This record gives sequence, C-alpha cells and structure tokens, in this order.
Amino acid sequence: MDKQSLRIIYLGTPDFAVEPLKLLVENNYNVVGVVTNPDKPAGRGQKILESPVKKYAKSQGLNILQPEKFRDEDFLSKLKSLNADLQIIVAFKMLPEIVWSMPKYGTFNLHASLLPHYRGAAPINWAVINGDTKTGITTFFLKHEIDTGNIIFQEKIEISETDNAGSVHDKLMYSGASLVLKTVDAIINNNYKLTQQDTIIDKSEQLKNAPKIFKDDCKIDWSKDLDSIHNLVRGLSPYPAAWSTLENNQGSLVNTKIFETQKELVEHNHSVGTIFSDKKTYLKVAVNNGFLIINELQQAGKKRMKTSDFLRGFQKIDEYRFC
Repeated sequence: MDKQSLRIIYLGTPDFAVEPLKLLVENNYNVVGVVTNPDKPAGRGQKILESPVKKYAKSQGLNILQPEKFRDEDFLSKLKSLNADLQIIVAFKMLPEIVWSMPKYGTFNLHASLLPHYRGAAPINWAVINGDTKTGITTFFLKHEIDTGNIIFQEKIEISETDNAGSVHDKLMYSGASLVLKTVDAIINNNYKLTQQDTIIDKSEQLKNAPKIFKDDCKIDWSKDLDSIHNLVRGLSPYPAAWSTLENNQGSLVNTKIFETQKELVEHNHSVGTIFSDKKTYLKVAVNNGFLIINELQQAGKKRMKTSDFLRGFQKIDEYRFC
C-alpha cells in the first residue's frame, strides 16, 4: 500500500489541527473525509462560525462530516461508507469505540505532551504553568482509557523562559504536523514499534496531569512565590489569560487580565499585592520574594494593551492594590 491508496479520515477542530491536515493534503495523502465540530453561533451577533478545520477542508474540496452525536446511525453509516483504512485525531472530542475501531489500521491521536505526562485537555498550558523546561508531541493508538494508548512516536521540544502557552502551541503544532506524516508513513510501511505507556513510567515519579482549565484556575494567588505567579501568567497567555482584581480603599473593583510579566527577584517588606508605579511606564506588584513586573494587561471591557498605554487611562493606579 502507498499513500495514494491508504484511505484516511481526519478528525479535528481548532487551529492546532489545521497544520497536520494541510501537510497531508499538500503531500498528496488520500484524505477521504474530515470530521469536525458542528457550526455554532458566537459573539454578540451570534454569527454562525465554522471551525478552522472545516474552513480549510472546504477550501480543498474535502468531504466534511459534522455529527451532533457520534452514535447517530446516519453519521456512522456515512463514516463506514468512506471505507477508511486509518483515522487520525488531532485536538478533537472523545470518541466511542464504534468510531475509533472502525478502520482496519486503527485510529491514532496526536497529543501535545510527552505521554504519559499531561494526559488531559490542556497539556500545553499545564506544562508552562508548572515551569517545565521541555515538553513534546506524541502519536499513539487509541484505546478505552483517555490518552493511555500505545505510543508510536514522540518528539521533544524545549520550553524557554520567554515562551508562553501561545508560542509553545505553535512549536508543537508544526512539529506535530511533521510527526503525523512520519506516523502515517510508518503505518504504510509497517515500520514502527509500539511502546506501552506504563513501561516508561518511573515508579518514583509522579505523573503530571492536564485537566481542563476553568476560571478559578486562572485567578492569581498573590501569596504564592514569584516563579509560580509568573509561570501561571505564561501558561495562560494568550488564552484564557491569568486574572486578578484591582481594589481601592472605597471598595471599587476592577477585574484585570494579565498577559505578560517579568520577574524582579529582590527582598522587601511590602505586603503582597501592593502596587508600585510611576504612572507612566512601569507597573509592578509585590509578592513574597520579589516583584512581578506587568508588561501587558487588559482591564475588563477594554482592549489588551501595553502597561504604558494602560497607565495613561488609569491615573489613580496608586490608590489600588491587587487582591
């Protein structure tokens, strides 16, 4: 079998999933169908939006399926009629076995971590939040338990001190796209070795998990150390973004998202959350072992902006503290 005769169904939704699909199409792999989320209304005008994967698939004239339910008989019938040899999942929903077991070569998933670490919905965010200096990408065959299937390939990338979740996302997106092609070629040539995840777990090592991130996970706890707060900001930037509340002596509250920070490691006696600013160029916040310098932020109802622009419209910043 070659890449023109191997019939592939591709399942994905967000931007992260577009690049692997694009690489498959541009390299003339036989993508016979694309499964993505249904269109949905969004924004104030409730305009119907298509997923990034659907937009790309439409531009290439690919066959698109958008099931509301994966066990729907009509969807299963259409999926079966495509007679796929292999299914590829990138950033998509959990599938029932009746779907992922359908192709004769099975279904593999691209996951944005070095499994078995960071199983779950938000592996990129949690790797940065935890201050990791490396992460990676994994392809593995699906099985019942989420993100636990046998590993096909893995590739590592470095996380630099200046990286945030957005830049790590992009690194993994491009390396992941190449790894998808490598995995497909290995399956075509039957040239790969599977690795069970439990065989690479160090029994003395605690597995790191990557659960879905909720609003409370994004709230800054100013009593934590400087590294932890800085990494939280990095790990949630640009989305969903770390946040805190500005409060003054009159009880006025302003919710604020924080996107970019720097660390100033220094001893001081100020209470955590205390703000220091020249009202023109800089804004920094006292924490237990230094100051967190805020470079980009967004006041509720306003646009994201540099600190200097924010201060021009918030001249009473010295009356506030972060809480």
